[in-house]
Amino acid sequence: MSAADTTTPAKVPPTRPAPPPPAAPGRPRARRSPAGTPWLLLAPCLLILALVMGYPLVRLVTLSFQKFGQSQLWGFQPAESVGFDNFAGVLGDGEFWQVVVRTIVFAAGCVILTMVLGMLIALLLQRVSGWVKTLINIALVASWGMPVIVATTVFKWLFDSDYGILNAVLSKLPGVELIGHNWFASGPQGLAVIMLLVIWGAVPFVVITLSAGLTQVPAELEEAARLDGAGSWGVFRYVTLPILKPIIVMLTTLSVIWDMGVFPQVFVMRNGHPEAEFQLLTTYSYDRAFVVNDYGQGSAIALITVLLLLGVVAVYMRQMLKIGEVE
Repeated sequence: MSAADTTTPAKVPPTRPAPPPPAAPGRPRARRSPAGTPWLLLAPCLLILALVMGYPLVRLVTLSFQKFGQSQLWGFQPAESVGFDNFAGVLGDGEFWQVVVRTIVFAAGCVILTMVLGMLIALLLQRVSGWVKTLINIALVASWGMPVIVATTVFKWLFDSDYGILNAVLSKLPGVELIGHNWFASGPQGLAVIMLLVIWGAVPFVVITLSAGLTQVPAELEEAARLDGAGSWGVFRYVTLPILKPIIVMLTTLSVIWDMGVFPQVFVMRNGHPEAEFQLLTTYSYDRAFVVNDYGQGSAIALITVLLLLGVVAVYMRQMLKIGEVE
């Protein structure tokens, strides 16, 4: 046996962890904010919303369960609680369901065309030169910033049956004769004109938002897709569209809410008295309340509209939660 075999190995002392580096002078350690800080920061905004929207919403719900007409408005008779009679009268009215279907079709057409045109223009802005892009952005901002009443007046002049420039221009095409044509003689044509007005005012916001989202699409992913043999449609479908999905969901939801609540465009375009074939949920509620002087049924229609929009918001929140889980 050698000496190396009989020698007891020396014990190595355990290593001590290095002390933490001293904090830089003048830079205090970050402290975690309390859990209630976000709510404290949101409190002013929530308070303003409660003051501005709280009382009208409570009053709307209260009126929808009351018999409230002109006599109650002037104080000649007290308001009488009628339970769900206003809702039963509204839901049992065939005209109401025609207005609901018309509103849904109108909003769907506005949203689809707005999103498609907005996406096409946003993609176009990525491929044009700098000065052309600047001119298009100026036109979009000018269109977006124009007041609704002014835009509606312009469209009334464009589509006027006697002095409208659109009829004069289209009549110069071969085989087209539209001099004196009244676009509001039928409901579908008139609503199509109003739909164009709504789209014209909504497209700029969609274009600007989508253009900002397109700047976040990595060029490396698009180049990799092209190297794999994908064409322009394939790059858009499998690369661009998934990245823009949260923005598209948000814009679609906002467009549905805005287009379901269209009021001034219809009201002004029809000179304050929309005919039956032009009635949407907002104008129908207004007529019931302020023309027929049945404020109870008008409030019930408005409350049903709010519930429909809350359903849209619920779908939006569910989609956003799904997107968050995937990410």
